[in-house]
Amino acid sequence: MSDRAPIEERLRAALEARGRLINAHDLSPGRPPTGRAWGTRRIRRVLTVAGAAAAAAAAAVVLLLSSTTSDHSRPAPPARQSNSTVVPSPTAPPPVPSAVPSVPSTP
Repeated sequence: MSDRAPIEERLRAALEARGRLINAHDLSPGRPPTGRAWGTRRIRRVLTVAGAAAAAAAAAVVLLLSSTTSDHSRPAPPARQSNSTVVPSPTAPPPVPSAVPSVPSTP
């Protein structure tokens, strides 16, 4: 012990003395907090869990409703073809209106 510095000797002696003051009762867990803060923490925890559960349920409902829509899951059927082929008949062009309005003649 003679090779140590005097400050180190004093520090070791102080730490050993402090360590002898601690007993098994000091090492036991402390009492839980009481009062308003303990209830507030519990309420916040319950509300957080309830909010997360509600969000998960809403997401599940949205996913289920969006995946069961029949319009999006089935393609449109092909167009029907009739047994007889219809040939369009030629039509006369519509009459062209005259640029000059006709004036009825008076006798």
